[in-house]
Amino acid sequence: MQIEIWSDVVCPWCAIGKRRLEGALARFAHADDVEVVWRSYELDPSAPATIDVDLIERLASKYGVSRDEAEAMNARVSGIAAEEGLAFRLDIAKPGNTFDAHRLLHLAAAHGLQGPVGERLLAGYQAEGQPIADHDALTRLAVEGGLDEAEVRIVLASDRYADAVRADEDEARELGVRGVPFFVFDRRYAVSGAQPSDVLLEVLEQAWQERAPSTT
Repeated sequence: MQIEIWSDVVCPWCAIGKRRLEGALARFAHADDVEVVWRSYELDPSAPATIDVDLIERLASKYGVSRDEAEAMNARVSGIAAEEGLAFRLDIAKPGNTFDAHRLLHLAAAHGLQGPVGERLLAGYQAEGQPIADHDALTRLAVEGGLDEAEVRIVLASDRYADAVRADEDEARELGVRGVPFFVFDRRYAVSGAQPSDVLLEVLEQAWQERAPSTT
């Protein structure tokens, strides 16, 4: 079974959704037969490489709320993340364009390392205040996820995997994806949002039954 997940590394709900899927897979009898593939989705494709205002101010502007209300929104998300064992520090997050980060995730896929590289990119932004568009920061995180430093720098200095990122985003539009995380199970079921592990487990089991009815 293949699970495709459209996601962005600056999306806190994507980190939460990843952890909840891992919880569902830990209880799924056929987890060894599941392949997880991360697809590219940019929450803000027009974002510059670096953004002068902090995340709180950016949220306040985006949603038309006060800074205090934006801080409360982040606190709520951080509280939910903590319930999943994630220690967010969104107060120090450094937002920016994520296109290069997505290119590195395609490089990671070529080496079977999407999981650990994706985890480092998510944690680097959500918990460590790493500037998500900075090439040195991206290189450090990708190497910690298992990629070769020289190859990472070659990719970042080129446009390699740019077409793959755009292809993922084109497919997201065709599927009607309006927000992330967005899970697609064997092209049979789609689940939008960071649903609870129990919900994801139910979908896993249903998709498996329909995939291999002779074994259930």
